[in-house]
Amino acid sequence: MDTIASLFSFITTPVSWVIVQFHSVYGAIFGPDTGWAWGLSIVSLVILIRICLIPLFVKQIKATRGMQTLQPEMKKIQERYKNDKQRQSEEMMKLYKETGTNPLSSCLPILAQSPFFFALYHVLNSIASNDTIGVINDRLLESAQKAHIFGAPLASKFTDGASKVEALGSSLTDVRVVTAIMIVLMSASQFFTQRQLMTKNVDTTVKTPFMQQQKMLMYVFPVMFAVFGINFPVGVLVYWLTTNVWTMGQQMYVIRNNPTPGSKAQSAYLERLHKSVTQHGKTRGRGEKAIVKAIVAKGRDRNEFERKFINGLNKSGLAAQADGTVMKSDTAVAAQTEDGADATASATPKRQQPKRQSKSQRQSTKAAGESEPKTSLTKSDEPQDAKPAAAAKKPAQKSGGGGRSKAQSGQRKGPQRPKSPSKK
Repeated sequence: MDTIASLFSFITTPVSWVIVQFHSVYGAIFGPDTGWAWGLSIVSLVILIRICLIPLFVKQIKATRGMQTLQPEMKKIQERYKNDKQRQSEEMMKLYKETGTNPLSSCLPILAQSPFFFALYHVLNSIASNDTIGVINDRLLESAQKAHIFGAPLASKFTDGASKVEALGSSLTDVRVVTAIMIVLMSASQFFTQRQLMTKNVDTTVKTPFMQQQKMLMYVFPVMFAVFGINFPVGVLVYWLTTNVWTMGQQMYVIRNNPTPGSKAQSAYLERLHKSVTQHGKTRGRGEKAIVKAIVAKGRDRNEFERKFINGLNKSGLAAQADGTVMKSDTAVAAQTEDGADATASATPKRQQPKRQSKSQRQSTKAAGESEPKTSLTKSDEPQDAKPAAAAKKPAQKSGGGGRSKAQSGQRKGPQRPKSPSKK
């Protein structure tokens, strides 16, 4: 262990130095040998690291959304070159280069945080082994071994034996209860973080294999944390639980204020934005202006939630502008409609089709019509002697060969019915 610690001293020494600096501050408040002083020092280390990783987190969000957008194109490439893996890889790299997407960007925060996690693990493991490491000398080593978090020593593990736990001044029951609760909380926070990402911040209109992979990781990661957590010291569990809670809160903020287009989170955000804009008559802040500007620029490519938002503004007498601002407009002149065209084009009244009557209405109308007196001359009102007179005017058919030829051509034999006078 000394060889590994000395090999990675370039990272263990800075981590131990940061912990000692935070411990000097909290030790003056809570006492240098208390679990609060050492526990809050670890929490402060996590917060400091995560603040430094915020730019990488922003890149992770952009990379994740870029990968979600490229999933349909990637699927087409896989189907087109399914028998040529080399050509498939070349086309994938070409697609990444054209769109400026890096698949490894989504892993940057985890990769950047791993060295600090590794260094903290070795610092706490050295404390449990009664070895000095970094800037932690014998005095600080003794103080850290006396520190207990809810009755569990800072350097104790779930798998430690009773003799080792007693040497650190605690009982095996206290250590296992505290570590078990922290492992459950750590796994639960990891599951909830991944679940809210899948259920709220994913475009529901696109079904890709990427979503299935994320769904699988949602169940795999908590199990991995639970398995590995029994071998982590209490101080490392404090570190990992704190970073999970930070990630969950950071993700909730991003989902609420900058959701993925087409997701349920975007629908909720646009509803809140519509309520705010209609209440104040304008967009407030750069964030709201940027969202409205992006929606207006999409034109006909808007999704269902964005069209609903624009139509809601038009109904409220407001028109979204290209610069992200909102102007009052009673006639909705130059306002964007749901298909991206101007409202003036749709302002012309459309011809309304008559409503279709029900069966009972048609029957009642027909009955009313039959009860009215007839005003026009109908077929039944014609004089009865009209038909014989018309028949008398028509000359009789000749008998003989002509009749036989007509009968042979398909006409009916015998006397024919006289034609109507109107067809004469």
